[in-house]
Amino acid sequence: MATTYRADLLSDTLTRPTPAMREAMVRAEVGDDVFGEDPTLRALEERVADLLGHEAALFTPSGSMANQLGVRLHVRPGEELVGDSLAHVVRAELGAAAVLSGISSRTWVSARGRFRAADAASLMITGVGPYQVCTSLVIVENTHNFGGGTVQSLDEIRAARELTCERGVAMHLDGARLFNASVASGVPVGDYGREFDTVSICLSKGLGAPVGSVLVGSADAMADSRIWRKRFGGGMRQAGILAAAGLFALEHHVDRLADDHARARRAAMSMAEAAPGSVDLDTVETNIVLVDVAAAGWTSADFVAAALEQGVRTYAVGPASVRLVWHLDVDDAATDAAVDVLTGLLRTPPPTT
Repeated sequence: MATTYRADLLSDTLTRPTPAMREAMVRAEVGDDVFGEDPTLRALEERVADLLGHEAALFTPSGSMANQLGVRLHVRPGEELVGDSLAHVVRAELGAAAVLSGISSRTWVSARGRFRAADAASLMITGVGPYQVCTSLVIVENTHNFGGGTVQSLDEIRAARELTCERGVAMHLDGARLFNASVASGVPVGDYGREFDTVSICLSKGLGAPVGSVLVGSADAMADSRIWRKRFGGGMRQAGILAAAGLFALEHHVDRLADDHARARRAAMSMAEAAPGSVDLDTVETNIVLVDVAAAGWTSADFVAAALEQGVRTYAVGPASVRLVWHLDVDDAATDAAVDVLTGLLRTPPPTT
């Protein structure tokens, strides 16, 4: 039996399908997707491609696979991608670009993962023949997970796009939480999406589907990715059951992301009041809050353990930093419980041994 928490803020990957989403999954018309015969999956891919301003799309079991297919499209073995040091593709996909595709990576350091075209320009190396590793791809993440839900500037993205086009370098957007960025900024997802050669979006985070991500790009690129998806072990059969959940999420769960953002903001304000310096409210843009528990004398490990004892699950992302993520299954009551526990801990000196 699953553990029940007063508030589970570990990740927005924890969302469970709603009863209405489950019903949509039950009713889904299905076929064998390896043979291209699943009509519900085809409908999802067409919907996402249209939303993001691209020709075609490909459903994948995970965001990591979608990203790695995007990377594989643009970077040949022995070439490199560049991105910020906290990027999910670099930090949290277990070296997949190197292991699966023979790709090297270099990174810049940025505050909260905030993307600047100048940072990408400072690392790109092109036209050096056999003398240095050539840059083939710039990675951008929006919103930025380890940055604390950072929404990227469309102006900076466009500036980078102009530069990369001049130098023959591709751009890939890890848009696992792109809909959060869109809801928070008011920028349509297509305005972001059209600036990139490929984009991945995740259906199983704030949108609440149980499984799946989608990669978009040109028709030729998606045809190539379909081959590599099979090669990577991601060919699926009657995946329309999963696609139905994604279609339901796109129809019903996008606008409600604003509720997650509002609850995160409310909790952040309470924690900042309880322990000045623990939360920088200027950084709370979406559904993720980073708490500097050292401001109240805690280590992240002790704080996470103490919160868990009181029924609130959180995640340590550094020795003194704790991440909280709001999502579909954290309502106002759960937010109230989290605020009560977390502010209480921040007001209380940690136990001494």
